[in-house]
Amino acid sequence: MYAIVDIETTGSYAAANGITEISIRLYDGREETDHFHTLIDPGQPIPYYIQRMTGITDKMVADAPRFSAVASKIAALLKDRIFIAHNVNFDYSFVKAHLNEEGFELDCRKLCTVRLGRKIFPGLPSYSLGNLCPSLGIRIRDQHRAGGDTEATLALFRLMQQNDKEDHIEKSLQRNSKESFLPPNVPKEQFESLPYTPGVYYFHDRKGKIVYVGKAANIRYRVGSHFSNNSESRQKQNFMKHVYSISYKPCGTELMACILESTEIKRLWPRFNASQKKWEDIYGIFSFEDQNGYRRLAIDKSRKRQNPVHSFHYMVDGHAILRKMIKDHGLCPKLCFLQKDSEPCRLEGPDACTGACQQKESPADYNRRVDLAIQALKTLPSFAIIDKGLNGEDRSCILVQEGKFYGMGYLPGLSLPEKMEEIRELVTVYHENSFIRNLVFSYASRFPDKVHRFPSVSLHS
Repeated sequence: MYAIVDIETTGSYAAANGITEISIRLYDGREETDHFHTLIDPGQPIPYYIQRMTGITDKMVADAPRFSAVASKIAALLKDRIFIAHNVNFDYSFVKAHLNEEGFELDCRKLCTVRLGRKIFPGLPSYSLGNLCPSLGIRIRDQHRAGGDTEATLALFRLMQQNDKEDHIEKSLQRNSKESFLPPNVPKEQFESLPYTPGVYYFHDRKGKIVYVGKAANIRYRVGSHFSNNSESRQKQNFMKHVYSISYKPCGTELMACILESTEIKRLWPRFNASQKKWEDIYGIFSFEDQNGYRRLAIDKSRKRQNPVHSFHYMVDGHAILRKMIKDHGLCPKLCFLQKDSEPCRLEGPDACTGACQQKESPADYNRRVDLAIQALKTLPSFAIIDKGLNGEDRSCILVQEGKFYGMGYLPGLSLPEKMEEIRELVTVYHENSFIRNLVFSYASRFPDKVHRFPSVSLHS
């Protein structure tokens, strides 16, 4: 009926690591009926720190069978059994992945003795096998070896059967139970409190520190997908091992969730987030007058006590803006440092440079066009994206002012304030980055019916 399983491996996730030892003890609910144990040649070197922890060396497994040689035996032992392990999803993911490679399908119900331990023996300081067993009077004869750990896990499961007054074992095996796929240390009640709404969710480690931030159109479904899939990835095993609690912030729309996720990743710098974890150098377009009296425009990194005429996050954005200024106002690409050779200005057309780079145009006339180009930068669109709110009695608002993401929040009632200054008082200000800006402008172009436009108003007015 039950198969108590423990494995030793070369690493923490099945996609890139091998099994070095496996032990399976069959148990009918009363006594052990069969036992299978073997070292396995993983086909790759065993890292030194794992050799130190388990005692299994490359030399020990050199003559051991490959997994392919014992796969049919393992598949037969596990068939129609309930797969039990301490932190079951770790062992199950490795065994399933390796069996799949050999053409065998593993589809067992699972029981996790970590999760069961928390329910049947609540209040203990630690539920690791090495701490839980001694606290319950169970001796581990050969810790961190598959044979010794399965022997201890079997003794632990027997003790759980004897003390399971509230039928936690049976409840965990029910089809609608989430016990078989959740991380061993996350309370089921916490998962079940997650809403079916858009928002941002946070994974916390043992000390409460946020180690991952994610966004979702449906928080409950998205969080569940992290754990219920059969992924062999490093990320899933990191979540299984290190996540102890889950929190969340609901959002009115998925777009707001995307924005909040981006700002939270950059604010918190979570350990297991990879995307968007990149410091962004802030650049600016600066204006200065050269020795001949011509106003020049140049892109450089923004620094303290310097006031750019426009700022942005990526150099490529600045080049695009500067080219548009040149084209729209007939500026000289040489005086804007976009043409750096000694040749005459190559810009052609009705709005081409009129010779400022060769002093054929007076500084006053040229500088007048530079001023107009700078002024045009300050008339970028100001608008709000208005969408559904949190409770049906409010509306969400994402505010863009003069081409920059300003903030977001919720407007009470269903009427829209007439002035942008009124909206600014109701939204939370967030730090802009290029990801958010592109996201918001793309959304506004796709859903113009949700966009409420305002006349441009200076931030300093």
